[in-house]
Amino acid sequence: MTIFEAYNSIKKQLKEAGICDDVFEAKQIIKHITGLDNAGILSSYTNELNEFQKTNLTVILKQRLARYPLQYILGRWDFFGRAYRVGPGVLIPRQDTETVPETCLEILKGKENPTVLDLCAGTGCIGITLGAERKDSTVTLVEKYEEAARYTRDNIKLNAPENTTLLMGDVFEGTAADKQYDLIVSNPPYISANDMENLQPEVKFEPDVALYGGEDGLMFYRCILANYKNSVKSGGSLVFEIGYDQGNAVKTLMEEFGFSDVTVKKDISHNDRVVFGTVK
Repeated sequence: MTIFEAYNSIKKQLKEAGICDDVFEAKQIIKHITGLDNAGILSSYTNELNEFQKTNLTVILKQRLARYPLQYILGRWDFFGRAYRVGPGVLIPRQDTETVPETCLEILKGKENPTVLDLCAGTGCIGITLGAERKDSTVTLVEKYEEAARYTRDNIKLNAPENTTLLMGDVFEGTAADKQYDLIVSNPPYISANDMENLQPEVKFEPDVALYGGEDGLMFYRCILANYKNSVKSGGSLVFEIGYDQGNAVKTLMEEFGFSDVTVKKDISHNDRVVFGTVK
């Protein structure tokens, strides 16, 4: 079987299984089993797969056709131009989430040596991105669960300069709220009880604790606003990732807690994705 034949076979099987991004995923699987980049695949598409590659492909396809997340299968996933370790026990970084660090970096323009707090850090992709892009910053990542924190630690080693550290703790207990920050950011669990019943098959493999945001999906927003409002410096900002239908609700909550200039921002798919406001 050549690389080209394998690619077409993967794409066909994924499509028949109802996996929408069959073209993209087929290319990612080929890159993984061959170790080739896009240019290498184009120049080697008539090459035969060896026995190890064929076996690896069979194992990967079996898992993926059972709707096990591709990101978990591959063990790494790109976010904001950097590779992150992912696996069972941690939320998978999404492209839509890249809108969050983009927003944060815009907010931090002009601030020298900013202090940043990333709550519910998971893989650490948001806080690590900010630490890597703003090497003059001091970034603290807070994560409650050890299952996720083992990925956070690895990803800090892979991607972050020495300005980025992990702190184990719980936002419901106000971990790290005793200091003040130029920016606090969080992608908290925000799926409502009703929506938890209708998750895509792949999402059901991700940890419930990284998904479930209480009956109405807003439990973590209320908690973070109550516990961390006074941890934002005057002139500083709080940035949330939100679900596509939560813009107005989170905006209202932030205004009720006294944040000014509260803004809802859309992601690359034109869905509401970020809500942010400032402390006067």
